[in-house]
Formats: sequence, structure tokens, C-alpha cells
Amino acid sequence: MKNKKYQKQTIPYLLLIMVMVGVLLFYNLSQYKVNEFTYDQFIIELSKESVKNIEITPKNSAGVYSISGQLKEYPEYESFKVNVPMSESVLEKILTYVDESEIEVITKTNPETNGFLMIFLNIVPYIILIGGTIWLFSKISGGNKNNMDFGRSKAKLSEDGGKVKFADVAGLIEEKQEVSELIDFLKNPKKFQKLGARIPKGVLLVGPPGTGKTLLAKAVAGEANVPFYYISGSDFVELFVGVGASRVRDMFKQAKQSAPCLIFIDEIDAVGRQRGTGLGGGHDEREQTLNQLLTEMDGFGANEGIIIIAATNRPDVLDPALLRPGRFDRQVTVSLPDQIERKAILGVHARDKIFDKSVNLENLSKRTPGFSGADLENLLNEAALLAVRRNKDAISMSEIDEATDRVLMGPAKESRKITEKEKKLIAIHESGHAVIGLKLKEANEVHKITIIPRGMAGGYTMMLPKEEKIAIMTKSELEASITGLLAGRVAEDLFIGEITTGASDDFRRATKIARSMVTEYGMSDLGPVQFEHKSEGVFLGRDYNKSQNFSDTVALEIDQEVRKIVDNSYKEATKILKDNKKLVTLLTDTLIEKETLTREEIVELVETGKLTSASNPENLKAQAKKLGIKGYTKMSEAELIKAIEDSKS
Repeated sequence: MKNKKYQKQTIPYLLLIMVMVGVLLFYNLSQYKVNEFTYDQFIIELSKESVKNIEITPKNSAGVYSISGQLKEYPEYESFKVNVPMSESVLEKILTYVDESEIEVITKTNPETNGFLMIFLNIVPYIILIGGTIWLFSKISGGNKNNMDFGRSKAKLSEDGGKVKFADVAGLIEEKQEVSELIDFLKNPKKFQKLGARIPKGVLLVGPPGTGKTLLAKAVAGEANVPFYYISGSDFVELFVGVGASRVRDMFKQAKQSAPCLIFIDEIDAVGRQRGTGLGGGHDEREQTLNQLLTEMDGFGANEGIIIIAATNRPDVLDPALLRPGRFDRQVTVSLPDQIERKAILGVHARDKIFDKSVNLENLSKRTPGFSGADLENLLNEAALLAVRRNKDAISMSEIDEATDRVLMGPAKESRKITEKEKKLIAIHESGHAVIGLKLKEANEVHKITIIPRGMAGGYTMMLPKEEKIAIMTKSELEASITGLLAGRVAEDLFIGEITTGASDDFRRATKIARSMVTEYGMSDLGPVQFEHKSEGVFLGRDYNKSQNFSDTVALEIDQEVRKIVDNSYKEATKILKDNKKLVTLLTDTLIEKETLTREEIVELVETGKLTSASNPENLKAQAKKLGIKGYTKMSEAELIKAIEDSKS
């Protein structure tokens, strides 16, 4: 198959080369000038001794000698040609002049004596010309689907449905049950028709990016023994007007001919956006394509065996007519995985990787809330790349920890020089965040503190929920989140007596939470009233405008309530940090020395007031860096410990 594909790709280039060579030959041949002489003119030129060379070719069928040559006055590209009677007297006369003038003579045999050569020269060129013309016209008329074929559907047909199966899709138990019903209908439709059940015409997979919508559709293709068409929403819209609608018609025509079958449309929001929104301008071609899609989905019956599966992460921008029953009857939400599903996803992506005995995927799944399936796959891949970079035989927790930080914040900027003053500022700031997580009951747990710069941050404190929740948070938990965010600024003010710009992002996040508590969640003295809700413009972008149903007086009260929540949280953070000055100082001093603290080390500091374990890979690296040990980033933990001991001794 690869050889055939390669031949198809190279044939046009060979034809182009042949055409170019032909043009060059024609151009060169057109430069040559051939003068037709009579016998008398030729004899006169011979007598004048002006002939430079001649070439004699006998032609028996015509009874003449064909003589060509050049005169001495001719340039290289000019020559003459003459036919003389085929007789011995004429030939002797010509040769006499030739001997006297010492003219260069070339004698050729009669080409007519070679029958095969005559056939080749006279017939084969015509065969090549006619064959090439037929081949080119066949390609233009339909042999090549990419030429002159704009209205044809770009949906690709996978007869075997692909190689992905449900076993390759970890988690998504309920979602797989929903789509399994479709496969069961395609295999055994009588079971549903017996009870008068109408199978959904279309199923819309909705969810954040990276949660496995396309993978789930591929698994449906792998499990179904029916033709499976797959296409992207952007493949419908083309430069030419009407092409999108034509492709929709052609796609459904093909599907009806091969029913029962499945059609998968990825990123359907590219073609299914709301019509007539006004702002941002219209797009007639896309709207025509959407209209044709709506018409075609109404054009086939409930049990004809054509089922459409579409995927999008923006269901809010889809046209309502597309989502009504009879078109996309069912929406399947593919949400972010929970801890159990993350463990299963990590198990799938860990099949072809070699891990150290210390690696525990269950613990890793607990440390990665909010990660999508794509994020988890990227995390393990980054860990594998780091292990290769460090010349290790297996992936250890050191690489996984580093990979987690790289996915969340970006690579560590270990080469960046930080002054002692700046390091102390960052350490105090991060210690303030951490103490709130340690001492405030409703706050998240502190799992890691680091002052190594990553991305745009000088350092960060990793805080994770004590228990993983679906989507509900209490008022006290939201207030604790605000308190934790403000604690960095409070620590700067209390322990340095000077504030920095490092808390700007903390303020943004804290203000957003506080305003949502007042205007959306009804968690203020203004009562259970929703004053604002997101109204995302289809063409204006996300969060460009919000619906505000209140007067200027209420707006002032909202601002006052937001400020009250933030001020109370600031006071709470100040009280907690004042009561735990020793812990803030202890964390700060340890961070300046070690640069990174893990959950176990933080607990040890809180309980004992000192740190005895120094085997943390991040701490070992920090010590090696401080001691100036070369190549420490590629050393194993045992090598780092030995190098540090040798350096100190």
C-alpha cells in the first residue's frame, strides 16, 4: 500500500519533469536553421570549397542520397540539406570535390533496413501521447478525489472501526453504557423495535478538553461491526459558497447507502454555532451548512440505522435547533475523572513504561485532582522523558514529582540567579500560604512548598482538598480559600514590614471568589439573590459581558459586601500568622536552605520543630547546587548523597 501511495505521489512530478524537458528540447531545436539546397547549388558550393563537412545517408525507397552538412561561413546552429540522385556517377563527382577540398565526410546506413526501429520511431510516440492524454483526463474527471471534486464529502470511512476498544478507555463507566446502547441497537435493532423504542438519532458528547470525547467515539467505532464515518466540523466549511451544504448532502447520501452505520463529527461547534446572533458579523456559508445538516437529520427515520455522534467542549454556542429532540436527542457529559478513574487512566498509560518499585499510581492519582486524561498521559510521558534525560533504567517518584510540577507550572528555572533578599521574600510569602493550610480547619492540605522559580511564578505552595468533591463548596471553605490566598501578602507585611507585587494574582483570585459569593451564590447580607450571571457572547468571546440586573445603589452594596468578605479574611489570616510566628520563621528558614519541602517534611517540621530527613530528591538537588557539584541534575539519589558527603568532607 505504501509503494502504491508513493507511486501516486511521484507520478505528477515525473510528468512535470517530462514536460519541462520537452519544452527545453523544443526551444533548443527551434534555434537550429536548416537550408534546403538544390543539386546545382550544392555542386557550386563544393566547387568554391566553402563546404565544411557533409553527412551522406542513402534512402533506397526514394532512390536518392540525403546529404546534410555545414558551410564554413555557417554558425554552429545552421546547416544545409540536399537530396541527390542515387547513381554512381553523381556520387563519384561529389567525392572528387570532397577529396580535393579535404571535406570531413560521414556515411550512414539506411535506417529503413531496421524495421523495428522504424516502428518504434513512428508508432510508439503516438501511443505515449494518446495514453498520457487519456490518463490525465481520467484524473481530472474523477480518478483523483482531490481535484475538481469540492462538493464531495470529506468524511473518512473506517470499515473495521479502528483499533481502539472500550478496554482502552479507562473510567467513563456511565458514558460507555450510554454509547453501548447505540452499538447494541446497530447489532440487534429488532430487540428495540419489539417494544416500540426509538433509538436516538444523535448523541452529543460534551465536556472539557482532554477528557476523552474523541477517544470514546473511536472506541464506539472499535466495538461496532458497521461502517464508521468520521469527520471534523471544520471540514464542511470551504472557500467556495455552497460547498459545505453539498458535502453534508453527499455525506448522508453515502451513509444511507451503507446503513446501518455511525457518523462521528468532531468539534461540531465549528459548523453548528447559533444563527442570527448579529454581533461579530454573519457567516452565510456556515449557516447554509448548518441548515443543510438540520434538514438532513430530519430526512431519515428513527430506525433507519444511521446514528450521529458529535463532540464539543462549547455546547453553549450551539444552535438550539440542533439540540432539540429528533436531532441530537441525548447529551452525554464527559467530565473530569475522579480519583478512582484517574488511577485507571494512569494504569492504561503506564502499560508500556518501566517504573521503579517506589512508584505508587494510587498515591499519584490522589495528588492530581482536576487533571484530565490528556493531562495524566502528558504527566507520565514527561516523567519518562526526564528519566531518559537522567540516564535511568526506570521512572522513579523523583521524575514523577518533577513532571507534575512541569505540567502545572512549567520547567524549573534552576539557572536563574536569585538574590538572598528575593529568596527570603519568596520564602516568607509561601510560608504564609502554607501556615493557613496547616492551621485553618476548612483550608486545603499543604502538599508541597517550593521557592524554585517556574513559569511566571517565583515559587508556589501546592494545596489540595482533604476530600475530593464533585462541585459543591461551603461558605466556610470559600472563605478559607480567600484567607489562604491573602496570607502571602499578610506574611510580607508582618515579617518584613514591606509589601511586594508577588500577591497580585492572589488578589485577583480572591476578589473573583468573593464577588461570586455575593452576586452568584447568595452568600452575603444581600440575601439569596443572583445579581450577575455569565452571558458569554458567541462571537465576542468568553466572559466579555455579564448580565447585570441591579441598580447603581445595589452595585455599591455589592462592592461593600465584597470588600467586607476580603477584609474579614485578611484579618483572619493576620490573626493566624501572628499566633504562629515561630512556624512561619521555621518554614522560611528551612525553605531558604532546602528550597523545596514535601508533605512528609512539612508534617515533621510541624510536629518536631526540626527536619531530620534529608533524602528528598529536591532537597538533595538544592544542596548539590549550593555546593557547586557539577552534573547533579543527572545523578541518582544515591549518587547525590555520596557526592554531597564527599563535598562536605
